[in-house]
Amino acid sequence: MASSSSSSTLMKYHVFLSFRGEDTRLSFTSHLLEALKSKGLDVFFDEEKLEKGEQLSQALSRAIVVSNISIIILSADYASSKSCLVEISDIMIRKRSHGHTVFPIFYHVDHSNVRKIGGSFERSFDEHESKQPTCWCKRQQQADFSFA
Repeated sequence: MASSSSSSTLMKYHVFLSFRGEDTRLSFTSHLLEALKSKGLDVFFDEEKLEKGEQLSQALSRAIVVSNISIIILSADYASSKSCLVEISDIMIRKRSHGHTVFPIFYHVDHSNVRKIGGSFERSFDEHESKQPTCWCKRQQQADFSFA
């Protein structure tokens, strides 16, 4: 285990993978996972690393904190998942507060649609806001997608 130079938090994972399961779990993400593991990296992958009975959002937040880097696989329906939006928010907060390294991968999605909240990302945010107006505002998420 390596320790972070900016804090005393012990790093448990080399990589935290953030992805929308329905979009990429059985395709791109599983191939990326195997490639990273074949290089000897310890990767947090929710199906493999969650303990039974563990609260999903709390477990994911803890895993982000104890990971050296995050790889975010942004697919067309990534923003349609509230849990993905919470995850990316946690990742970007960690990036701003502790210099956490983030690598975005744009999987069948135009990076400008992510950055400007357009296309499928805009439709997803509109749907979230129509169900719960105080849910996530576009301006906040634009800050969270600032790496795009």
